[in-house]
Amino acid sequence: MKRGEDGHGRYALKCASCHQHENVPGAHMPPGNPKWRLPEAKMPLVFQGMSPAELAKQLKDRARNGGRTLEQLVKHVTDDDLVLWGWKPGDGRTLPPLSHDDFAKKFREWVDKGAAIPE
Repeated sequence: MKRGEDGHGRYALKCASCHQHENVPGAHMPPGNPKWRLPEAKMPLVFQGMSPAELAKQLKDRARNGGRTLEQLVKHVTDDDLVLWGWKPGDGRTLPPLSHDDFAKKFREWVDKGAAIPE
């Protein structure tokens, strides 16, 4: 699969070819969301394997976070359908270790306390 410049796939391999508006039933079937896509090629948001400091730096860097302010990031992690999908990932996938409400509260708290970069 190739993300394509707009994050919606390339040629005949568009994301919507497999990713429907809702999760496809069954273990490890394609996840679904009406807005399913990857970040644009110029904005690869990859969090796996990052240290807390690396993640904090990326989140605070508007050149690497989709051009968002910290307040816009709070809204994004609180309300965005694709973020919320992480808490309804479909059959065979593991839920995050805390609820979405707790995640959003912790993110808000991080921003309110100055969005420190951990050492």
